Amino acid sequence: MKDDYILIVDDELPIREMIHTSLDMAGFQCLQAEDAKQAHQIIVDQRPALILLDWMLPGGISGVDLCRRLKRDDNLSEIPVIMLTARGEEDHKVQGLDAGADDYMTKPFSTRELVSRIKAVLRRANALTGEKTIDANGLILDPVSQRVSFGDNILDMGPTEYRLLAFFMTHPERAYTRAQLLDQVWGGNVYIEDRTIDVHIRRLRKVLEPYGVDRFVQTVRGTGYRFSTRADVALG
Repeated sequence: MKDDYILIVDDELPIREMIHTSLDMAGFQCLQAEDAKQAHQIIVDQRPALILLDWMLPGGISGVDLCRRLKRDDNLSEIPVIMLTARGEEDHKVQGLDAGADDYMTKPFSTRELVSRIKAVLRRANALTGEKTIDANGLILDPVSQRVSFGDNILDMGPTEYRLLAFFMTHPERAYTRAQLLDQVWGGNVYIEDRTIDVHIRRLRKVLEPYGVDRFVQTVRGTGYRFSTRADVALG
């Protein structure tokens, strides 16, 4: 992975050049692609540190489709993605995040804010992609392969649920508010409602439930959620 390379994927050359200039001034090196096919080839060949991905792309493959494809690929899923779009409705933001995007920016945006978001996403990505396997009473998270297993079973979960579980397992025994989880897992500038956190918590618990480890993801009344393997901690 090229540590400082950012891939800009947008079909509008003036936008790519504007972003490229701003990121160059901030110390990043950039690669450019005008559609999903070209972007995917660059991602496979160059493995950038982060992808700025426009929602609307020509050629029949949208940005959100490409994001889903990347997050399903074990070799590419760890590369963080920031979605760029002219759409500002919350349901589109949720769609992008559900596809595995790490953050979301609505055009027009300031390049100063974009640089700040990129740095924040890279910090979070680095914090959640260590190489040490985590074992919580048989629930095993391998950050290298980004797989979660219990016994001989590989748990099938979405990229957002994986990031949520990775954060919980690297920060156990502490209660977090919904706002804190939003900031740590999604990024503080992603404007989605608290209920979205609850939706992903329910999805995560559903994946863990067949193995009896859904109890590790605990509701804390009046606060939010925590991850704990302690049997003496009652659920809220």
